[in-house]
Amino acid sequence: MTIAKAVSTWSLHRTLGNYVHPESAANGGPFMTLPEIDGGETLLELIPDLASHGYSIIQICHFHLESRDAEYLAAVKQALAENNITLDMLLIDDGDLTADDYAAQMDWIDGWLDVAVTLGAHRARVNAGHGTPTPELLQAVGERLATLAAQHPDVRVVTENFLSMTPDAESVLTILDAAGNSVGLLVDLGNWHAPEKYDELAKIVGRAEACHAKCSFSADGPDEADFHRALGILKDAAFSGPIALIYDGPDNDEFARLDDEWVMVQQRLA
Repeated sequence: MTIAKAVSTWSLHRTLGNYVHPESAANGGPFMTLPEIDGGETLLELIPDLASHGYSIIQICHFHLESRDAEYLAAVKQALAENNITLDMLLIDDGDLTADDYAAQMDWIDGWLDVAVTLGAHRARVNAGHGTPTPELLQAVGERLATLAAQHPDVRVVTENFLSMTPDAESVLTILDAAGNSVGLLVDLGNWHAPEKYDELAKIVGRAEACHAKCSFSADGPDEADFHRALGILKDAAFSGPIALIYDGPDNDEFARLDDEWVMVQQRLA
C-alpha cells in the first residue's frame, strides 16, 4: 500500500503560534482561545515548510485561514500548487446542525463550503453537532448535511465521528444513511476510547473515505499498542483514502512527533 504523507494544520497549531482567526466562531468571536506563541509561522509560511518535511497532502482548519478575501485565498491556493501539496479537506470546526437556530448555523457553514470550493479542496468536513443523538435528531442532521452537500456539488461534504452527536457507530451510520450517498465519512482513530472503540471503528471504517490517524501521546511517549490496533482496522478494511496525521500531545516539537506517527503508520500499513 502506497501512503502519501498527509497532515491536518491542527497537528501544527503550535508551529502556527496558536493562531485562531478572531472571527472564526459561528456566533462571532474566535472559535477557541489559545495562548499566543511568539515567532509562529503563518499558514503561507507553513505550506513550503510542510513540503520540506515530505508532506504532499494537507487538511486546513477553517480558523487557521487569516482571511476569506479573494486575494488571500488565491495566495493560499497558489502556495499549495507551487509546493505540490494537495488540499484534501477544509475542516469546518464550528457550526452546530443541532442548534435551535440550525438554519442560521447552516448559512454560516454554507459560507465556509464556498471557501472550500474557492480553495479547490476535494472535501469539506462538517461536524454533526453538539446535541443528544436521538433517532429524530440523527435523521434531521443527516438531512441537513445532505442539503448542504446538494448546494455545493463542487466539494465533497463529509462528517466525522466527533462530538456528542456521534458517540458510537450506530449514530454515525444513522446519519450517513439519512444523508444518502451525497455525504461521506472522515474516520478519526482517536476520538473514541478503548476498549469499546475498536469494534465501533470496525463498523464504520468501510464507509470512510478519509482518515485522521491520531495517536495518543503522554509524557512517556506514544501509546503504540492502541495506535497499532486502530491502524490494523484500516488495514483489515483495505482502506485506501488519505490518512492525515493528527498530533495533539504535550511535546511542542510537533514535526518530530508527527514523524514518530508517520513511522508507525508506514510500519503497520505500507
